[in-house]
Amino acid sequence: MINIQLASTNQEFKVIESLAHIIWREHYILIVGKPQIDYMLKKFQSAEAMQQQVADGMQYFTVFYNETPAGYIGIKTEPDTLFLSKIYVLKSYRGKGIAKKAMQFVEEKAKSYSLKTIRLTVNINNEIAIKAYEKLGFINAGPIVADIGNGFIMDDYLMKKQMD
Repeated sequence: MINIQLASTNQEFKVIESLAHIIWREHYILIVGKPQIDYMLKKFQSAEAMQQQVADGMQYFTVFYNETPAGYIGIKTEPDTLFLSKIYVLKSYRGKGIAKKAMQFVEEKAKSYSLKTIRLTVNINNEIAIKAYEKLGFINAGPIVADIGNGFIMDDYLMKKQMD
């Protein structure tokens, strides 16, 4: 059974922080390297950083599979758009319908806020994710490069999905 719950306490953010450390190291070190992952985890995915993001309008959700934390989602509403900042599932839980259920949840959130578009960014070398997003109806709107500090950049594609 897949259950998605809003994270709001420090303990819940610590669970997401732990998930982030595992997931990002499983997947992204080969794409952007360990130094950038270490920097990004500390800057963006510590419990403290998430609490600040929530104060700035982000919502984090823990995705449970049979009551075990298996992934997480981060979204933020913008004018006419839902920004899907984070959607991650532990490698050992992939193939169980979790990502599909999480994306349905995100789409339901966009509709509940009467938003016309979902946007996300994905690393240009993350071919598996790009193909998955395209299969879900997202279109590649082109490259964007963002300086995230400490000499690191995010070299991404902007992807968008129009809501029905």
